Amino acid sequence: MLQKLSLLTIVLLFSLFTVAQVASVNTSAPIDSLVKNEDQGPKDAPPLVNFSGSADVYYKYDFAKTKANNFTSFTNSQNSFALGMASLKAEHKGKKVSALIDLGFGKRATDFSYNDAGILAAVKQLYITYAPVAWLKFTAGTWATHIGYELLDPQLNRNYSMSYMFTNGPFSHTGLKAEITKGKHGFMLGVSNATDFRIVPDGLINKKFIIAQYSYAPTEKVKIYANYVGGQNPDTSKTNQVDVVVTAKVSGKFNIGYNGTYNSTKLWQNFKSSTAKSWWGSALYLNYDPLKWLGVTLREEYFSDKDRLKLPMSINGCNMFASTLSANFKVDNFIFISEFRIDNASEPIFVKSNSAATKTASNVLFAAIYSF
Repeated sequence: MLQKLSLLTIVLLFSLFTVAQVASVNTSAPIDSLVKNEDQGPKDAPPLVNFSGSADVYYKYDFAKTKANNFTSFTNSQNSFALGMASLKAEHKGKKVSALIDLGFGKRATDFSYNDAGILAAVKQLYITYAPVAWLKFTAGTWATHIGYELLDPQLNRNYSMSYMFTNGPFSHTGLKAEITKGKHGFMLGVSNATDFRIVPDGLINKKFIIAQYSYAPTEKVKIYANYVGGQNPDTSKTNQVDVVVTAKVSGKFNIGYNGTYNSTKLWQNFKSSTAKSWWGSALYLNYDPLKWLGVTLREEYFSDKDRLKLPMSINGCNMFASTLSANFKVDNFIFISEFRIDNASEPIFVKSNSAATKTASNVLFAAIYSF
């Protein structure tokens, strides 16, 4: 069924491409009204390459004096200064065709590209886009996932540590997608390799995933995203994940973010697909900026893994409630984050300093981030 869907997706994408080509040369008023005037500058002026990047370091202290209490991405250290990631991004924009190369070096980048080795592990994103008309864009290559609220680059988040949903959701997709923007609405449909695989190794199942997104902005202050990814993994399991993100700007100093995700996975057992198991999560982000140089964020996350798909160390399946309070101090391109986090589980999956089991773990973290 997925192969048929993948073939249908490819046919739809190329159909849209054909329509866009016709629209780009059609001089009728309805189509012309959708096309932006791209002759803003001298015709002989070459497009520029835009460079940007970032670097971050952090220090983390777990009150149980152990690394064993960390079950989320990128901050698995204890009482140690650690390098996060150095990033360098180059983007070349033409009138219709653009290209982006986004490289990352360090533990954070390595964890993000966990299925890759060598120089490929340094590639965070690498893609080419073609926009035949203003309302349609095609992208081919590797890009960060559309699933979830949080992002890989630390300067784009208000908390430095990551949520359980980010840790267990997709990181990236490699394939082809089409994006359509019509007023307040946006649509994305694509076909990709299995989640987080740039190249599927020989000998493993190599079936394509379907990815999709619908976005709606009812006002300038509210944005809603409905996301999907699904397909058969190289380990033969089949997964479907739906995800919702909502952002709302309440005032000039206060905004809210929400992320909810549900994942259903069918494992392959005894040469047949088993009953689906699931995990899900929900998080609320409260962001307050009382001063230009100060921002405060409270993240409250509930993560449910009753089927032991993501937290197998639990006995009967585990529910997690994690609270993270971060203060962001900003000076020009520099951000200093001071963070306190406490995780409460329904089962004693954490450990105390004396190695006894406990349901609660807490830590403090300090991060320095510079971007340009």
